[in-house]
Amino acid sequence: MPRSGIVGTGFMGGVHTRAVRWAGGEVVAFAGRDPERTRAAAEAANVALALDPHELVRHPDVDIVHICTPNSQHLELALAAVAAGKHVVCEKPLATTGADAVRLRAAAAAAGVVHAVPFVYRFYPTVREARARIAASGERIWLAHGHYLQDWLSDRSTYNWRVDDAGSRAFADIGVHWCDLFEFATGHRIVRLLAQQSRLHDTRISGGREVSVATEDGTTMMFQTDRGASGTVVISQASPGRKNRLWLSLDGAERSYAFDQENPGDLWVGSADAVLLLAKGHETLTADVASSYVTVPSGHPQGYQDCFGLFMRDVHRAIAGEQVDGLPTFADGARAAVLTDAVIASARSEAWIEVTGDRAAAAASAVGVA
Repeated sequence: MPRSGIVGTGFMGGVHTRAVRWAGGEVVAFAGRDPERTRAAAEAANVALALDPHELVRHPDVDIVHICTPNSQHLELALAAVAAGKHVVCEKPLATTGADAVRLRAAAAAAGVVHAVPFVYRFYPTVREARARIAASGERIWLAHGHYLQDWLSDRSTYNWRVDDAGSRAFADIGVHWCDLFEFATGHRIVRLLAQQSRLHDTRISGGREVSVATEDGTTMMFQTDRGASGTVVISQASPGRKNRLWLSLDGAERSYAFDQENPGDLWVGSADAVLLLAKGHETLTADVASSYVTVPSGHPQGYQDCFGLFMRDVHRAIAGEQVDGLPTFADGARAAVLTDAVIASARSEAWIEVTGDRAAAAASAVGVA
């Protein structure tokens, strides 16, 4: 199995470590900015090597580089890993601009390495079931709506490095997950949007002093797709009591579908005649591809960390030479960055914006691993 090296020893580094091991891989190295903290994290996780990030990228024992650092470091490290011939799993955003993300996607494709972005909500069996049913039935999705709400930045005294990020925070961090899930499930592409960014706190408390905030706490967006659908979505990281409320509703001509990430074991399917709550399970899901993402028996919860494990399983399958349907690649990461650019431009201009700049990336995404 491929050997992983993980750059970044915070929360996401731990998630990646567990996912690699769940999928049968080995984590051979950690890297971070602080050598002492990196050594402590490696010892606690029983990882052999504690390295500098650039040492890890070049190390001969590392086959896959996982980039779990602050956003501004993603592009440099990912380009270095690609240049070293490593497979790369990079957290989003791939880069802080759409143009740089598209450039990174092209570099990874030219190098012939496997490249992936953890849009892991794709890996719930109920999402795969909805996608398969929509594709098989030819259902015309004409309206989409939903939200992604969190509360971890609702308190003014809460501060995080993401607050200082350039451009967008809430949309770039979680809004792109909603958009990826919508486009993945339906096959639609958002081609035009009107966005507004809002802020609960203009200043926050950091290190005992008041600092100005440049990024948004929330985004509201209307959009149109290449297949004639329209939609709305609300994104917030400052909605008290909402922990990870990602909710997607798709209205078709004959049936509607709804997915709730906080209750991911059930897929809601509605028609004019009946409402079906389809439970996750080998005996309940009709699509073979959905059933292959069921990891535990019916009645047992399957959640976020399970999705990360399934994501890593598919990364390993791609490295082994398999064609893997639905693995989110740098094409999807570039798509997310281009959408973020369009949201920022729309919010600043208060105008509808055409989404352009990643047509090649979108085409590659539609056929799987690029």
